[in-house]
Amino acid sequence: MTSFDLPTIRLKPTAKPQAIRRGFPWVYSNELVLDRRTRALPAGSIVRLEDSARSYLKMVALTPDSKIAARVLDLEENELPDRAWLTLRLQRALDLRARLYDAPYYRLVHAEADGLPGIIIDRFGDICVIQPNAAWAERLLSELTQALIEVTGVTTILKNAGGRGRTLEGLDSENAVLTGTAPTNPIPVVMNGATYLADLTGGQKTGLFFDQRPNHAFTSRLAQGARVLDVFSHVGGFGLAALAGGAAHTTCVDGSEPALSLAKAGADAMGASDRLTTLNSDAFDALNAMNGTQFDIVVCDPPAFAPARAALDKGLRAYEKVARLAAPLVANDGYLVLCSCSHAADMANFRGACLRGIGRAGRRAQLIHSGQAGPDHPLLPQLAESGYLKALFFRL
Repeated sequence: MTSFDLPTIRLKPTAKPQAIRRGFPWVYSNELVLDRRTRALPAGSIVRLEDSARSYLKMVALTPDSKIAARVLDLEENELPDRAWLTLRLQRALDLRARLYDAPYYRLVHAEADGLPGIIIDRFGDICVIQPNAAWAERLLSELTQALIEVTGVTTILKNAGGRGRTLEGLDSENAVLTGTAPTNPIPVVMNGATYLADLTGGQKTGLFFDQRPNHAFTSRLAQGARVLDVFSHVGGFGLAALAGGAAHTTCVDGSEPALSLAKAGADAMGASDRLTTLNSDAFDALNAMNGTQFDIVVCDPPAFAPARAALDKGLRAYEKVARLAAPLVANDGYLVLCSCSHAADMANFRGACLRGIGRAGRRAQLIHSGQAGPDHPLLPQLAESGYLKALFFRL
């Protein structure tokens, strides 16, 4: 790492530096003195952060025009991140996943929680998909690519530029092949005995949601002989896990026909296509239309209804509506699985919305399990947003 004097930015007197000292990884724009000199610094610049009394706090990556104006980096004062620094953090991330998983299919880097703020990396065997959702990561993308090859030995690295965070950072939305050759077919991924087909170039996010793996597994334990409805199914996450657990039949509902085609292909690969039905429909329309139909397990895993605090009230009403519409479809002593990936809705708020919906449907519930993302999506305790995923398992 190169060491020399770097630009300095400063907190306003009204900002509280204690949070930064205790490990909070972000500095918001309204906490910084953003004068003309600071605003002139290129997005992604590495700078020194001081408190209002001019005492050094941390090294940060600056994006002056973003609401999250600075991201804390684990650097010594006046150090710059380079390939060696990236390699060390990638190796630490890999060491954890190698202990947890027998096969190289997992989230390799979970942004701030792995010490690489704004960077998401999902691994699919010899292929990695990177989402560089912060300006500093985009500037170091070449070094990050080389470090990733050195640490993992992967042969193909794809850049996915579809993350909402890139827009907030003023970055482009152009996907790219950083090294190797992009796959021409979906990649089979085996989890919990089910086979999923991940479209790494045309699917949602990086192609597959690894975060729900433990919640898929819990559903699989409930599924022997069950009739299952998987709403907002994407590529069949919960539905295929249920089939692997011995479900008699699964119906997958999603608004994306390409995603449902991948669910069908996964069932074919498992030899379970005769136990899968797909329905290309708006989820709320499907739930309304199925009134009177009964299933042993109903799973609803919608997109984020409350992606930001401003949308919290509206989002909670949407989660309540999902619960109210889904609960009548669950047979007596059956199971209702409700999920949220909303950053703004904490577990207490989400649970309350679900219980209101279940109650308004005239059902009584036992909460038998609360789930979260798997350990390849570690939670940074100081950053509630890193623990975004919530899954509630009710017996009705």
